[in-house]
Amino acid sequence: MAAEKIVRIGGASGFWGDSRVAAPQLVASGQVDYLVFDYLAETTMAILAGARLKRPELGYATDFVDVAMRSVLGDLAANKIKVVSNAGGIHPRACVAALEKMIADAKLPLKVALVEGDDVSAQVGALAAAGTRDLATGAPLPARVVSANAYLGALPIAAALAAGADIVVTGRVVDSALALGPLMHEFGWGATDYDLLAAGSLAGHIIECGCQATGGLFTDWEAVPDWPTIGYPIAECRADGVFRITKPIDTGGVIARGAVCEQLLYEIGDPGAYVLPDVICDFRDVTVVQDDPRHVRVHGARGLAPTDTYKVSATALDGFRCTGSLVIVGIDAVKKAERTGEAIVARTRRLLRDAGLADYTATHVEVLGAETSYGPHSRTRANREVMLRVVADHAERRALELFAREIAPAGTSWSPGTTGAGGRPQVSPLVKPFSFLLDKHTVPATFAIGDERRDVAMPLAGGSVPRPSTPVVAPLETAPLVVETAERVPLVLLAWARSGDKGDLSNVGVVARRAEWLPLLWDRLTPMRVKAWLGHLVLGEVERFHLPGIAAINFVLHQALDGGGMSSRRLDPLGKGMAQMLLDMPIEVPRSIARDAREET
Repeated sequence: MAAEKIVRIGGASGFWGDSRVAAPQLVASGQVDYLVFDYLAETTMAILAGARLKRPELGYATDFVDVAMRSVLGDLAANKIKVVSNAGGIHPRACVAALEKMIADAKLPLKVALVEGDDVSAQVGALAAAGTRDLATGAPLPARVVSANAYLGALPIAAALAAGADIVVTGRVVDSALALGPLMHEFGWGATDYDLLAAGSLAGHIIECGCQATGGLFTDWEAVPDWPTIGYPIAECRADGVFRITKPIDTGGVIARGAVCEQLLYEIGDPGAYVLPDVICDFRDVTVVQDDPRHVRVHGARGLAPTDTYKVSATALDGFRCTGSLVIVGIDAVKKAERTGEAIVARTRRLLRDAGLADYTATHVEVLGAETSYGPHSRTRANREVMLRVVADHAERRALELFAREIAPAGTSWSPGTTGAGGRPQVSPLVKPFSFLLDKHTVPATFAIGDERRDVAMPLAGGSVPRPSTPVVAPLETAPLVVETAERVPLVLLAWARSGDKGDLSNVGVVARRAEWLPLLWDRLTPMRVKAWLGHLVLGEVERFHLPGIAAINFVLHQALDGGGMSSRRLDPLGKGMAQMLLDMPIEVPRSIARDAREET
């Protein structure tokens, strides 16, 4: 009997800037059939847009060609490993041209496919005139649009692979499609095999952030061995949608159920209606099982027909930004830093007024080392060594050039112990993201291999409307938990947690260390209590969702990131610290559970 077919996909990049060790490590392992490279966070799109403003030939993830592909190109050809990447960014043709030149110079028989159709910037003017508004804020579309790209799905990738492509380069596609496309091609999954598409999307979602699936960012970070050689994730996928997560043999990191559960929850909203271009996913009943020390098995995703719209990620010019910093040492360093920041803003405001310039559109003062992001939960007001960070936004560059000149004078004018000014901070264009929905029939997708271009037929009939999960009032019986004497312990002893971002939304996924503790966590971690604990950062509502399959809760925090991405003036614009702050929250539990939790961790 023939062996069951397994398609092995290695996650070789979680963002533009990920380590150069990933691709060589995965290729050398002999454990992969595909490499997928994800580069396009929402913030990255804004960075690429800014880069192309300065140099029109840019706008793609140059590291993909110059570092990743250069290091493994010959091995890819020798071992017949295929590659899929969204490194094309907002200028995929330039990315493909650079890659094809490298391949030609190396005289290798590799075919590169270019997937296009995501660039919808030509439609923005008409859409603005028709009254289209930003999904998050309801604001009208801005006048000065730099880029606008629809999140395409996996069908064009699968079609390009079927046509013989060895490397597929896309612009904006949803991250998980980089893995789903190969799975559709290899297993013959169709556009209406919704459960399978949801399973393949989940596999892509788990590996799309690189080492976050193999111990990176794990709550139990001290249990993760050998960070310098941490292994990048490999999804071993079957035709029935079941997959296992592993990593190259003899690498660092860890394959742990808790780490994979954390990544499942990363950057999702309603787990019962996770909307992707090809399918609406329901992850509530997904189960994650530790098969052995090297494999975690994942199954149980369900799918519904997709919507008839694409989400569009766009960027627009919104003036300029400058960020200055100083180090302040000594007694009462926090107070001195706060006063220094206030003085810089006040002085430059007066100078702007004297020069006939408008006021700042926004300013922000943070003190690193004072746990500013913790707000009322800070424990470090007495620190004697801190860094002051002052951010200013303005419509005109020359106003911020004035601001930049007034950072260093603090070194001799105000607080004792002021140092670390360095050179003048740079003024940069402020490129802000926004998003809206666009009918799929207005976004024709194509792919090209060489001079041959083909249209990709997209299923357009109907279209589901995602319906939010019904809020669960009590997922499990909680009454038996209130018999014993109570004791307060930090949440970290009871759960793993990870946080992520989508624009101005932050989500915090909380996974019970023991499934039997989930009712207790549901009872104690109400949206009201979470909002109170993080209220100094979260301005909007807090939603709560139940994932019984992995004994988890997902919190979605609205208006939580000061605009998010490059719009945010905060030190943590992506909400990476939200879960860490929530894990500090004291939880009242029966004394026996407190004892077990301490012993377990």
